[in-house]
Amino acid sequence: MKIVFVLASMMLVQPHLSCNQHDSNSALRVQEKATLREADQLDKLFNRLIDSARIPGIAVAITRNDSVIYAKGFGVKSVESKEPVEPVSLFHMASVSKPFMATVVMQLVESGKINLDEKLISYLPYFKMADDRFKEITIRQMLNHTSGFPDVKDYEWEKPQLDTGAAERYARSLGNERLVSAPGTEFHYSNMAFDVLADVVARTSGKSFEAYVKENILLPLQMNESSFYQPETKIALRTSPHTGSPPVVSKTYPYNRRHAPSSTLNSSVIDMCNWAITNLHEGKFKDIQILKPGSHALLMTPSFVINKADNVSVGLSWFLVTYKSHSLVSHSGGDLGYRSQFTLLPEKKLGVVIIANWDETPMTQIHDEVLDILLD
Repeated sequence: MKIVFVLASMMLVQPHLSCNQHDSNSALRVQEKATLREADQLDKLFNRLIDSARIPGIAVAITRNDSVIYAKGFGVKSVESKEPVEPVSLFHMASVSKPFMATVVMQLVESGKINLDEKLISYLPYFKMADDRFKEITIRQMLNHTSGFPDVKDYEWEKPQLDTGAAERYARSLGNERLVSAPGTEFHYSNMAFDVLADVVARTSGKSFEAYVKENILLPLQMNESSFYQPETKIALRTSPHTGSPPVVSKTYPYNRRHAPSSTLNSSVIDMCNWAITNLHEGKFKDIQILKPGSHALLMTPSFVINKADNVSVGLSWFLVTYKSHSLVSHSGGDLGYRSQFTLLPEKKLGVVIIANWDETPMTQIHDEVLDILLD
């Protein structure tokens, strides 16, 4: 099946506009452009993917220093509607959501409401599992996937919970679960651990996770169309999830409030540019400092070595890897109908955001090709 691509054009340099501003045609205004070589090669790469790889829609944005240098949408939001993907189109970000939770926790650490090395049960005294070792789990271990929590088996996307009680109900529902390892001893990727943290945030901040992250991160960073609560996103900006080969629109959208911290951020590459710039500048966006530099650095400091031979570590939610001698800070995501990749190259002050609305998108290959273009 051949899908005709449609891309959003880029405007000339506008030195005083934020990276998420756009005109009535959703054309991006940037402060600094990609080089002609970079832009040409990126265009050719994504045109080819839409033309030959059968990807319904894909959006990509790249930041350098404090500017967006490239941002385009290719393909369609839905193979049924044929509406074009634009840089402002909203996608389900899947696990790219997790560093937002880690940042929320660090904000609460700064305000004295959370201690990273305090036990989970100090904040949720009613929390129980069918394994007494759960009493030793700390907040830090939950953020770096060494808590021993198992992973989620069924997200129940087809029967989403929408109310504010979803987080506590989820935390209380794990009484029959057992740990897969002793806390602090092994790396086991766990969406479950991040989802339980939503209840910790609610108990310590007095606000739901979704409300807290919107007030203290999304809005200050001018990520105005982004939300962890999918029902409040603008219908006109949404994309549709695609599954199967050839891809078809999924009747189910991947949203369930009980899995908000691990999975449910809905965002665009334009909004995610602000997140990239913030994380490349020690937690600062323009004149807004969402974390102190020391707190921000802790997020990206290795806290557990996953694979010493391949130089793979985890900080607090962020994965720290090396690509062709370059240090990367990254997180990928994949859920029903979507794939996402968010990568920072701190030494180059580069940020890369790629999102696709098909869960069979070869994201690793695409990501590496983009890096090869940028790193020449």
